[in-house]
Amino acid sequence: MEGKIVKGIAGFYYVHVVGFGLYECKAKGIFRKRKIKPLIGDHVEITILDEKEKTGNIIEILPRKNELIRPAVSNIDQAMVIFAAAQPDPNLNLLDRFLLLMAKQEVPVIICFNKKDIVEQQEQDFLYQIYEKCGYDVLFTSTYTKEGIDIVQEKLRGKTTVLAGPSGVGKSSMMNLLQPNANMETGAVSEKIKRGKHTTRHSEIIHIEGNTYVMDTPGFSSIWIDQFEKEELRNYFMEFLEFEPQCKFQGCLHINEPICGVKNAFQEGKISKTRYENYVTLYEELKEKRKY
Repeated sequence: MEGKIVKGIAGFYYVHVVGFGLYECKAKGIFRKRKIKPLIGDHVEITILDEKEKTGNIIEILPRKNELIRPAVSNIDQAMVIFAAAQPDPNLNLLDRFLLLMAKQEVPVIICFNKKDIVEQQEQDFLYQIYEKCGYDVLFTSTYTKEGIDIVQEKLRGKTTVLAGPSGVGKSSMMNLLQPNANMETGAVSEKIKRGKHTTRHSEIIHIEGNTYVMDTPGFSSIWIDQFEKEELRNYFMEFLEFEPQCKFQGCLHINEPICGVKNAFQEGKISKTRYENYVTLYEELKEKRKY
């Protein structure tokens, strides 16, 4: 039987098999010998020990399409990052950090600004123009009025998506709209392992329908980008690329160099002020880090 690991706690792995439900499984010792650790998102082969109790053993981990470090998960098709369009105001520096992290791991990102019912169209346009120019899919939703939720469902269909974002932006409300039984599923796992839902939050994958899965992750308030070299940072700001041929120096960092196509584009309003300033801030942060 083949399924997907949706949660792992204390040596137990919870494997969802489409059409059959959730099985509590142990991983065979052979994986330890091979130094392979099952990851959330792994497609696995299991043998059933007890169909009534829904228990089994993982006997094979199927080849991974990809493997993320943060969060530790495999076989992800895309990420959807949710920020509030207001209350709280979106922290675009934090958003850019997330986008960098996903770009380095080659995961496509959909940006979703929630609470559109409390912001003016002008503010929506401002946010849309910044990130659409960088090549991102940008959505606006309201979990309160349910506006835009149908578009989100369409974007997620048939894929495994990491759902991420800071606390207080409506991520839980979004999850409840996508899968009203999500709390029940979480409860079922909690009951099996005799652990409350309100202990440390673990990342877990929620089955939506068919082959549609969403990985819910704990809210974040900071993201470290220490795995980047300061010189490579510019390569992940996609909107810089078209202006780089106008830079005088090869390997131009677009900060202090004279005759810089990117700085000119920024001054002419062709590159977002917010994005360019975030780039400089992050570059300086990496430069400082290297001193210590």
